[in-house]
Amino acid sequence: MPTPKGAEHKPKRKLSLTLLLMALVTMVFLLTTTILFVGSYQSKKKSLMATTLSLNYSNADRMSKTVDSLILSMRSSLIYGADKISGMESAGPEAIDEYLDLMRNSSNYFNSIIRVDAEGKVLNNSPSALGMIGKQIMSPPVLEALRLKNEYLSPSYTSSTTGRILFFMSEPLYNQDKQYLGQLGGTVYLQDYNILNMIFGNNTVDESGSYYYIVSSEGHLLFHPDKTRMNEDVSDNEVVQRMMQGKSGEMMGRNTKGVLMLAGYSAVPANGWGVVVVSPVKVIKDQLLAHLRKIVSYTVIPFVILLLCVFVLAHRLAKPFVVLADLVNRIGKENVELPDLKPHWNREVDLLTKAVVIAWTDIQKQTNQLTQEAMTDLLTGLTNRRSLDLSMSQWIAARVPFSVIVLDVDKFKFVNDTYGHLAGDEVLRQVAEVLTANIRPGDVCARYGGEEFVLLLPRTRPEDAYNVAERIRQTLEKSKVPLPMQVTSSQGIAHYPTNGRTREELLGKADEALYTAKHTGRNRTVIARE
Repeated sequence: MPTPKGAEHKPKRKLSLTLLLMALVTMVFLLTTTILFVGSYQSKKKSLMATTLSLNYSNADRMSKTVDSLILSMRSSLIYGADKISGMESAGPEAIDEYLDLMRNSSNYFNSIIRVDAEGKVLNNSPSALGMIGKQIMSPPVLEALRLKNEYLSPSYTSSTTGRILFFMSEPLYNQDKQYLGQLGGTVYLQDYNILNMIFGNNTVDESGSYYYIVSSEGHLLFHPDKTRMNEDVSDNEVVQRMMQGKSGEMMGRNTKGVLMLAGYSAVPANGWGVVVVSPVKVIKDQLLAHLRKIVSYTVIPFVILLLCVFVLAHRLAKPFVVLADLVNRIGKENVELPDLKPHWNREVDLLTKAVVIAWTDIQKQTNQLTQEAMTDLLTGLTNRRSLDLSMSQWIAARVPFSVIVLDVDKFKFVNDTYGHLAGDEVLRQVAEVLTANIRPGDVCARYGGEEFVLLLPRTRPEDAYNVAERIRQTLEKSKVPLPMQVTSSQGIAHYPTNGRTREELLGKADEALYTAKHTGRNRTVIARE
């Protein structure tokens, strides 16, 4: 059945051992590198996140302690000032104004300081430009302080007159008789020049995207890199909510804009504020990518060197396999001599080489034996017709002159019919021995078929070939055979190139001479006519 068009199977491309080993090493390297990258990435990621969170918390805690320390220092300043002013009852208003100016300017804690009596009337103020002396105070924080008659720290709030964010801190005033005299209070405008603004007012976002912000106890922004967000309510932020509960710590979460951040936060005990230091997670990813790029840059050159080494090693390892495969592939197709196969450094290759050498030697022996059997007559041990034809063709091609003697045993059919084929075989072997004994080295003696034998005598004239044929005939005639009869032969001689220039012509001329010998009485030798 014919094969359908397009159904022929194309031979699959085979992979060389060198390419296979290189591919295997590359795959192992890439797999190992991938595992290394993934492991390194995860480990580095955890380490960077933990370090960043810890660092942010440490910074937030340090800043919250700074704020707490400042608030306590402000409180101490007011306490000292209240005690000082309480002892200045006999002094005039000018002396107290001077002290308040000194108190405000020496520390930069407060933007303004006032002294109010128990009914809320302003007695002194600093700076004097406030112009509040003699006025009845209406500010809710001041009124709350007067009501409590105790130390007071207000939440941050926005001034109704200036629109600025501030907070109010005060200390009660008592005379020596413990009579309540009013409050000594200071205001801090968060966006004006003061100690807090000097420390936290220049807040910016650094190159990595990290920054900090401070929120009030109600969750409003007090200090932030974005000045437009001052006093913004961010109480919905999870980090801010935790600080409003007085907690400190670290966490990963999203800010109000949905950006994933690593936050460290710390509450300020003195006033309930909170300090938050944040870094975007993107910074960690950028650092991880830089880390991976560095690993890749470190592994590329070793990988190339490894690949070159594998190529050289694989080539050296595959070379003997290629040689052996080529050698085995040529067995039976052409006459190949076994090359000098040296011992190999690789155990498996060395064992295979030895096995091939042994197999090759056995194959050569068997091949030689089969070749010998194919070119030899099994009964007589002489060369057969195939070998004879090959020798004649080679001599003719080389233009070597030679003589051909065709010998036929006389009355051989009678021998077979009378004494049997075993006796006939013995006669043929006897003839072969006589022929072999009477030829020179380099002559060819073959059994051509049945009882017919052919001799090839290189560089021999017909006359000399006649002498050889006669010697053979006479020797055979006198030889003893296990038969009650005499064995004789008839022989015909032809010469190349005198009687022919082809194998067929020569054998034909020799056969004609043989037939002449047969028809003229047998047991004789005849030379073919030119």
